[in-house]
Amino acid sequence: MALVVAAVAALLIERLVPYGHYLLYPFTLLATWVHEMGHGVTALLVGGGFDRLEIFGDASGLAHVSSAPGLRDAIVCAGGLIAPPLLGAFTLAFARGPRRARGLLLALAAALALSLAIYVRTPVGWLSMVPLMLLISYFALRASADWNLLLTQFIAIMLALDTVTGIDYLFTGEVTIAGEKRHSDIWRVADALGGPYLVWGCVVAALSFVLLAIGLWIAWRRPRGLRQSS
Repeated sequence: MALVVAAVAALLIERLVPYGHYLLYPFTLLATWVHEMGHGVTALLVGGGFDRLEIFGDASGLAHVSSAPGLRDAIVCAGGLIAPPLLGAFTLAFARGPRRARGLLLALAAALALSLAIYVRTPVGWLSMVPLMLLISYFALRASADWNLLLTQFIAIMLALDTVTGIDYLFTGEVTIAGEKRHSDIWRVADALGGPYLVWGCVVAALSFVLLAIGLWIAWRRPRGLRQSS
């Protein structure tokens, strides 16, 4: 039930509520944070460096990372694109009860706090992530179990849909970040691995849809312990 309510809430706020996109703005910035942290964490995993993270008012972001050219650089670029749907799918699949939902909210709040202390370097990042961290912490520690589960599923759906709803980003070679034009992540993937960036955009889009489908399927299934024996 929480999954249905979260999905309907996300749809109504985005499509029907006047200025609904402003209400969702903090969660849009959260998706940006996940995207940029995806670049940074992936860079560290492949032996590169992660210096800082910037979030801007237009919901764009920039992770200052270093990695070896070729395959590793492509993996780092793809890491940011895949991070929101991957985390969203994991949260949908894992947060199937109030206790797990509370644990995930606390883990997310802790990750936000750690990133603020180490990586986030823009005023918009601090002004958006600190209140969001406090809100998530409050829900985890003070709100009822039902509200914990609802918020967790809502965040999961917003993240899982991030790459899908912004799918045009996967099919552009140039983006503007903080007023400066840069090559897009998918262009850099194609530049590192070869082939048209439109093809790699299709690959990432397909993977994002698969992750969303898997997360929703696992979340919708009834836990074994609740199944009736025949």
